[in-house]
Amino acid sequence: MNVLCVATSYPADKQDWRGVFIHHLVHALARKQALQLSVWAPPGILPANVRYAANTEEQAMLASLMADGGIAHLMRSGRPAALGKPWQLLLMLRSLYRRENATDLYHLNWLQTALPLPANGKPALITVLGTDLKLLKLPLVKRLLRRVMRKRAVTICPNAEWMQGPLQAAFGDVARIQPVVFGIDPVWYAVQRQPSAEQPVWLAVTRLTRDKLGPLLEWSEPLFKGQARQLHLLGPMQEQIALPDWVHYHGPATPEQLASHWFPQAHGLVTLSRHAEGRPQVMLEAMAAGLPIVASDMPAHASLVQQGTTGALCSDPAGYSSALQTLEDPATNLQYGGNARAWVLQEVGTWDDCAGRYLALYNALLGGDRD
Repeated sequence: MNVLCVATSYPADKQDWRGVFIHHLVHALARKQALQLSVWAPPGILPANVRYAANTEEQAMLASLMADGGIAHLMRSGRPAALGKPWQLLLMLRSLYRRENATDLYHLNWLQTALPLPANGKPALITVLGTDLKLLKLPLVKRLLRRVMRKRAVTICPNAEWMQGPLQAAFGDVARIQPVVFGIDPVWYAVQRQPSAEQPVWLAVTRLTRDKLGPLLEWSEPLFKGQARQLHLLGPMQEQIALPDWVHYHGPATPEQLASHWFPQAHGLVTLSRHAEGRPQVMLEAMAAGLPIVASDMPAHASLVQQGTTGALCSDPAGYSSALQTLEDPATNLQYGGNARAWVLQEVGTWDDCAGRYLALYNALLGGDRD
């Protein structure tokens, strides 16, 4: 079957952290012999058997979009230059869909990429992240998407179960809502941890925005400042945030750096995010590496963290302090970490497992049984 995969983010090279999960998905789908895969995304490393569908003008626009931090970040910035980008993107997608006549099925990442679909009746699988739900609050967007979906078979695939309810309410009568979890690269399952009992190291791996950090700095200050334990913060600075001197900030880290250096020495991963998310991929990768998780109590985190088994959900500074102290006991830490790895292996698996889940849905959309 001919599948056109569309995404507005994709890593430029092996050192690029942006859109890494799309890279893994594309490479896993490319290993499925039943598929002839075309990809429209920012330029990056593609498998040899995958066709790149962006023309020269589109490639330049997508590369520029990635340099600006992606369409969502660009729109949040409020910069005047951002106002025309969504329309430019939609017009390019409209042109793409019209010229890709050999496509049997569309695999579209993010709801907005479905808006320009032509009325050709071809089925579509649409992946949804937590930030997509904000799009539905914009005027006319839900109505326009419903109009597009009525003309074809559609499966909407959020990457977390907590999004199923809102999507069912919005589109359940015109599309099938089927959560599909992303996969995990086997490199994470191979990480061997050796955390130091004398100097606990906690990691926060995140884009630096106020919503993504949440109360991390305020809650952590009395627990880390002047203490033996350390908080290491890794990720791109997407908003100008003043960091105190007791925080060890290292900028963005590649997956290789996380797997070989940071995860092996860490006591666990901390995220106190208030940001709307699906299933945070970095949390799944940390759990696969055997790290316990300390997270804010919100739906995206509660769907992953089993309280008292794989980590702790915190709603106040006292709960946060208690979680760190509990998980700094060596035996408890290793037990929680082992539970986290076993859970991810069972419930999520690898990217090849994820590609298999998508292939089954492709077949259902097309009414076939190819594998």
